[in-house]
Amino acid sequence: MTEQLQIDFDKIIKSSDLSKKDLELKRKYLKKFIDKGFPSRKQENWKFLDINQIIKKNIGDLSFYNDYSLPNKIDASIFVDGLEHNKIIFINGRIEKIDFNYEDKNKIEISDEIEKKVLLENENSLIDLNNAFTNKIFKISIKENYSLKKPLIIYHTTDKKIKSKSINLRLDFELEQNSSFKLIDFFVDKSDTNFVNILYNFNLKKDSILKNYKIDKFENENLKYSFNNIEQETNSVSETFILSAGSNYFKNEVNCNLKGEYSSAFVNGVFSLKENKQHEIRTTINHLVENTKSYQLIKSVLGKLSKAAYQGKIFVNSKAQKTDGYQLSKAILLDETSEFNAKPELEIYADDVKCSHGSASGSLNENSIFYLMSRGLSYQQSKELLINGFLLDVIEKITDSEIKNLIKNMIGLKE
Repeated sequence: MTEQLQIDFDKIIKSSDLSKKDLELKRKYLKKFIDKGFPSRKQENWKFLDINQIIKKNIGDLSFYNDYSLPNKIDASIFVDGLEHNKIIFINGRIEKIDFNYEDKNKIEISDEIEKKVLLENENSLIDLNNAFTNKIFKISIKENYSLKKPLIIYHTTDKKIKSKSINLRLDFELEQNSSFKLIDFFVDKSDTNFVNILYNFNLKKDSILKNYKIDKFENENLKYSFNNIEQETNSVSETFILSAGSNYFKNEVNCNLKGEYSSAFVNGVFSLKENKQHEIRTTINHLVENTKSYQLIKSVLGKLSKAAYQGKIFVNSKAQKTDGYQLSKAILLDETSEFNAKPELEIYADDVKCSHGSASGSLNENSIFYLMSRGLSYQQSKELLINGFLLDVIEKITDSEIKNLIKNMIGLKE
């Protein structure tokens, strides 16, 4: 793999106009990735689902070079109906369109940053891979006191022109004071056996609000990794919702630093996995100052031979008195071959806090199924009704009613 990495990296360098400084940075990250390789179960954060082995089994040898010189045709049939929205469209990792037609143009700034602010201190080799191979980094700034009129949907799409490719993309977002931003990540894949590696950086200034909804609904054979880094100042709010269902493998990581008093973070997620899929959510919420709050709820419904994992950590700094942290995960296993792993963690260095965590998994309650059948439902209808109620609890945590109804309709949930 090392030889292929170097060959593909050299191709990228030849076709780019990077400064000497940026080039050296990229070489540094390439070396870090080569030294560490893809994460494996030897690392604590990857002990449940080993991405190194999953890539070898499902893809084999990856190619890291993508030719971004030619545009791709946009397929309008993938657009979400029934919701007016702004758009950013990625096809095969290439950004094809940025459309904020519903917004005041002077309230949003979009800049093409080649390599400015990067995550220097990390032990995550996939971030190193992203920093080495990302083509362009766009930064989107929402100006002070501005709330987007319509949500932004970022379409992450692939087509059949690519196979066995590593796609790396990154976006940075800054929400200035008292601004708000609704973002939907929507995944639509027509390709198979590629590895998609996404890095987002969010910087939330005082009194700003971020709502990010990640929707991986449609069946596909690709492997995906997404890392959200969220920095929050005073009285800011982040809400992250993850629907993890369609891809063969998907790991979502959320790292949130609550750096300002009265800042709060909410992470809610649903695993809805059919046969032979492997998905994971890993969260780290760092309470760094007084009077911060976090809430996390993850629910899973797992089919035959499917695996899901949730690793959730609440860290409370010694300065972070009056912290309120809550975390809960629950799973329904639909088959004896289904598997759910949970690793809840509390690391607390303050004494005046309210923190709790819990996890539970099991099969559907047969007595409940029997009761529903006695009321005239079939066995399958009874199962579906119980699963519906189990997942609805998480969906109801979505604070935007329009997006909540959109997601309910997508996954067929009823009130």
